[in-house]
Amino acid sequence: MTRRRGMSLAGQYLVLQLLIVLAVLVAVVAISLAQSAAVFERTEGRRALSAAEALGNNPAVRELLPDAEPRLGAALSSVAETVRTVSGSSQVALARLDRTVVATSDPGLLGQPLQLGDSHVLDGRAWTGVVNESGTAYLSAHVPVLNDAGKMIGIASISRNYPSTLERLGDAVPNLLTYLGVASVLGVAGSLLLARRVKRQTLGMEPSEITGLVENREAMLHGLKEGVVALDPHERITVANDSARELLGLPPDCVGKKVGSLAVDHALKEVLTRDQPGPDRLVLVGDRMVVLNRVPIRSRGRDIGSVTTLRDRTELSSLERELGATRTATDTLRAQAHEFANQLHVISGLIQIGEYDSVVQFVNGATLDRTRLNDDVTSRIHDPALAALLIAKSSLAAERGVALQLDPESALGKVDDELSRDLATVVGNLVDNAFDAVAGRAEASVRVLVEEEDDGATVTVRDSGAGVSGRHSEEIFRQGFTTKGPGPGGGRGFGLALSRVVCRRSGGDLTFANDNGAVFTARLKAGRV
Repeated sequence: MTRRRGMSLAGQYLVLQLLIVLAVLVAVVAISLAQSAAVFERTEGRRALSAAEALGNNPAVRELLPDAEPRLGAALSSVAETVRTVSGSSQVALARLDRTVVATSDPGLLGQPLQLGDSHVLDGRAWTGVVNESGTAYLSAHVPVLNDAGKMIGIASISRNYPSTLERLGDAVPNLLTYLGVASVLGVAGSLLLARRVKRQTLGMEPSEITGLVENREAMLHGLKEGVVALDPHERITVANDSARELLGLPPDCVGKKVGSLAVDHALKEVLTRDQPGPDRLVLVGDRMVVLNRVPIRSRGRDIGSVTTLRDRTELSSLERELGATRTATDTLRAQAHEFANQLHVISGLIQIGEYDSVVQFVNGATLDRTRLNDDVTSRIHDPALAALLIAKSSLAAERGVALQLDPESALGKVDDELSRDLATVVGNLVDNAFDAVAGRAEASVRVLVEEEDDGATVTVRDSGAGVSGRHSEEIFRQGFTTKGPGPGGGRGFGLALSRVVCRRSGGDLTFANDNGAVFTARLKAGRV
């Protein structure tokens, strides 16, 4: 499905800038109208007040106003009209204390009450402000008229037409057009420059393309079976797909948090945050074998973090263990074939020299040794898998010149399948490590003790080697640690780590001590059949 292309980034910025300019213009218009009204009231109010004071202080007005009547006498009207004309006002009025207009430039107001609005001129104080008369707004100035004794005898009023909003807007239009033109030019230029800069930073992609890229990336990352974890230079997680969260046991809200703040094993944290010397580094995560590959990421010569891919190698490791068991069986068969070949050579030689009684005696002895070994193991170990493993290891030990002994106090009944598999894994790893520890030593020996417990079993493997060095006592159970050479595919250093995981998973543990050699004790718990 093709995504519909929307407005370009430059177009969006231009529209945004024009909207901002329009909003600013509206605000400027409102402020200009308010300022023009304030300036008009301040400037024209002073002029109207000055004219009203001149009218109120006129001697003829002070003499005639107390006894004046509407439409009687033209002297007051003449004086009032003169003041209006000289001051350039719109309207003039003289009123007695009862607010009755006795002289005015508007004949329709004669004899009518003077509109005072919010004026406080009746208190004997001059006032300027807006007064509405018959739906028309006027800027009026009211001044008390005083006689020679200082007593108020009337009111002098001068008014000017208050400009409408359209009139004030018309006065401001030239300036507003100038502001609009300048702002539009600056807005368009700024929009184009900003869009160009943003597109350069986004590799020339439009917002819709960036959105599609992010959606495709999210779909791809979360659809991968392999895990992907990305970190920034401050070791904060920026990407962790579903597979990575499942493999590493990360919480759903891990993105944005530092690796050190999460419940992550030290070895795993080291792999995620440190440079990797080679590919396909194995890490034991719980009971899973995970292969990690970390790649630093640089952009324009700047370190921007790292990306680590993870693959679950548990199934492959299981196959490798099965292959190892097959290889062990093959080595055992080869050792037995070598042993039987030697015995057949002896039998053939005895027949050729005619020592038939010695042939019978030799065959009986060889059969008895093999039967004694099988009976010795199966009489104490009733679990078939573990018994078969120990018998096979005995043949392999004989070929390698190691004395493998099953402690006479060993005893184990039949256990459930899960415990049987765990015992085979742990005993196989511990015995193989013991073989490696005593390799090349005189009187090399390995002793195995299997004890039955109420809720499981305890296995003790003792060898006659040099024991574990004190400086390695805290390292031997760490995954990847080994004192031997690197194995194929970097697969060494996981036997003891995996054995301890198996023991602790069942509720037990794996410990060691030095006693004329290394002594490893594995405690496993499980239900009995």
